[in-house]
Amino acid sequence: MEVTTEELRLYLGLPDIDADRAALLLEQAASLARSIVDPLPDGAKAVILSMAGRAYSNPQGISGETIGPYSVQRPQAGLYMTRDERRTLSRLAGRGGAFTVDPTPVDAGPVYPPIVDPWGPW
Repeated sequence: MEVTTEELRLYLGLPDIDADRAALLLEQAASLARSIVDPLPDGAKAVILSMAGRAYSNPQGISGETIGPYSVQRPQAGLYMTRDERRTLSRLAGRGGAFTVDPTPVDAGPVYPPIVDPWGPW
């Protein structure tokens, strides 16, 4: 699955983009996503764009800033994957969630284990 720099530009709503930097971030984001699920499932493009977009929008890796009485804190700087993004990748790949396991053998009849009459037929 290839995510293009043009898609990242559109995702961020920018008139232009540093193509080399964007390509590097997209490649690293895809590699990070593949560390969770490989091969990448359909729909993983949204997670890759989210990760790369976060890193592209914060090139200095600022984790917090204050201007006057206003303060902004970011959870983390650089290229990273949130818990929700990891869960999304796992769900897209069909992993996780609730499931059941049927322990009944395939060759089991209507009653298992079979009822054996030790005295034979009456």
